[in-house]
Amino acid sequence: MGIAEYVVRELMREFTSKTREFYEFVMPPVDIYEDGSDLVVVADMPGFKKEDIVVRVSGNILSVRATRDRPEPTGIVYWQQRPLKIDKKIPLPFSVAEEDVKATYKEGLLEIRVPLKGAVKIE
Repeated sequence: MGIAEYVVRELMREFTSKTREFYEFVMPPVDIYEDGSDLVVVADMPGFKKEDIVVRVSGNILSVRATRDRPEPTGIVYWQQRPLKIDKKIPLPFSVAEEDVKATYKEGLLEIRVPLKGAVKIE
């Protein structure tokens, strides 16, 4: 291996490390919308197992945390950006009791439903 190849490989390793940190900071992308009498929070979390995800509520802050192990490569690794951990704080428009929150995880999507206070269902 020549010196130029070594320098490029080390620079790419450092760049990959920093981009992973960036993605761990901004991940996961989140959508928040009202659906009837619920506030719905949807977070993209592909690659995480349901048992590795923790959802907590404190006042009006929804906290989503998850960790996973680094996959063992079977060959040469050229690029790794997928986050190994997520620690996202999501401000909600109102305070919520933890027992009111319902969460489901299916096919990489975490869906959290919070009943809207004072919403009256009209039939």
